[in-house]
Amino acid sequence: MANKPMPPLATARDTTVDLLVVGSGTGMAAALAAHELGLSCLIVEKTAYVGGSTARSGGAFWIPGSSILPDSGATAIAEAQTYIAAVVEDSAPAERGRAFLDAGPATVDMLKRTTPMRFFWARGYSDYHPEEPGGRAEGRTCECRPFDASVLGAERPRLRPGVMEAPVPMPVTGADYKWMNLIARKPAKALSRILRRAALGVGGMLIGREYLAGGQALAAGLFAGVLRAGIPVWTETSLVRLVQDGDRVTGAVLNQAGEEITVTARRGVVLAAGGFDHDMTARHKFQSPSLPEGASLGSEANTGDAIAAAQELGAGVALMDQAWWFPAFAPLPGAAPQVMLAERSLPGSFVVDQTGRRFINEATDYMSFGQALLERERGGDPVEQMWLVFDQRYRDSYIMAGSVFPRQPLPKAWFEAGLAHRADDPAALARAVGVPEDALAETFRKVEQYSASGTDPEFGRGESAYDRYYGDPTVGPNPNLAPLSKAPFYAVKMILSDLGTCGGVVADREARVLREDGSVMAGLYAIGNTAANAFGSTYPGAGATIGQGLVYGYIAARHAAATDL
Repeated sequence: MANKPMPPLATARDTTVDLLVVGSGTGMAAALAAHELGLSCLIVEKTAYVGGSTARSGGAFWIPGSSILPDSGATAIAEAQTYIAAVVEDSAPAERGRAFLDAGPATVDMLKRTTPMRFFWARGYSDYHPEEPGGRAEGRTCECRPFDASVLGAERPRLRPGVMEAPVPMPVTGADYKWMNLIARKPAKALSRILRRAALGVGGMLIGREYLAGGQALAAGLFAGVLRAGIPVWTETSLVRLVQDGDRVTGAVLNQAGEEITVTARRGVVLAAGGFDHDMTARHKFQSPSLPEGASLGSEANTGDAIAAAQELGAGVALMDQAWWFPAFAPLPGAAPQVMLAERSLPGSFVVDQTGRRFINEATDYMSFGQALLERERGGDPVEQMWLVFDQRYRDSYIMAGSVFPRQPLPKAWFEAGLAHRADDPAALARAVGVPEDALAETFRKVEQYSASGTDPEFGRGESAYDRYYGDPTVGPNPNLAPLSKAPFYAVKMILSDLGTCGGVVADREARVLREDGSVMAGLYAIGNTAANAFGSTYPGAGATIGQGLVYGYIAARHAAATDL
């Protein structure tokens, strides 16, 4: 079904709508909310695909107090407010976090009404900083249940492909992956999930259904709602510039196939076109000159067009040094980075830099991991190389890069490209990788010592409930620590990737874009990664990036609908 031909391109033309949405990721939520309020909407998308980085993500969303969660209402919101205040501190305006929490439950209810999606609580997927006031070890993260993409009909080929494709039709949610990864350690629990998902995927295929999970499910569900509502989507249509009438933004000039089109937007324009993930000039300027090209997992079209268009009209920007950092396996030549999910947290492994020593709690959340690397770089002590080191027992026990299964040999191409090394003892591994032998040997000894005691006095690995979520519950006394004792030993190269940038246009609690002097730019809204992160320099929990995109899309639509013309 996914191999159907792409449907004909919808021809762009000069037109007038109530709300123009630029970007087809979480921007679809803004369009759905606006349509429900009686506004006419148009979504424009730069690429040939609908879904943006949302379709390439894990698809989780972090929206406290919603009806999906076991507790909702004022108490749940107040607790989440305490948590956001504790982790964000002064890195973002407090009103942004409060507005997100206030509108979160209504956003989820809107999605339930306007799309065919059904959701579930990923119980146990801890907040990223659960020890902070208001944090929860059981988490607040939710996901879309496996979704039948066949409801998209002829538009199915227009859904943006995901990062990882399963070898067989099997919709694997994030909650499923946690246990499937432990198939060699907890076979009964893992096999029951595998069989259930395989039955759904293969069985669905036999009756003409195509079940997707993760970001593919969420993007497909949003797209299905958009199609059902009759909201037009113009793909291969890029933003050229915004149009003003006095101080108010009244539309945009777009480009499709070399022709310029003007769309007048009576109620406003919502910028939801992602960040500047693949604008390496800006990334080297604002973030780090060491970032490699092509390392971001964000949509390839995310080059900061919407941010630049807003800046041309005087919009302020903030947090341009920030991204949703994501350590990943180094890519093969000409390929994208290989996704690293639980690997850093699992026992029987550790991460070293060029000195052969550990330098971080490997199991920490991925944004904090990246921030620690860049902090070292700014301090004059850069991490020049990173290696995930593990033994044969680890290789026999866990999935790697989402596709190399337990006991399966690492791909030959990894070794040929110098991305992986194997040796019979730590000294030989150190020589192969190019790190000091004595330092790596000492690291092996320390990890063995820490594993026996269950404590990591250097970096605290395994102390947080978040660390333990992706640990191995069959290993004790610490599910994140085990000695590396079974030869051969391996080292696989890592790089700093990201899920997209999260600095951008300054917006207020109504998602309205603000000028550099703090005044409101009437008629212009920014959400998702086009806007500066509502959580400042932090990542509260899995799905906080998608969560704020959905919620602020809802907020922008409601404000636009209530605006007097």
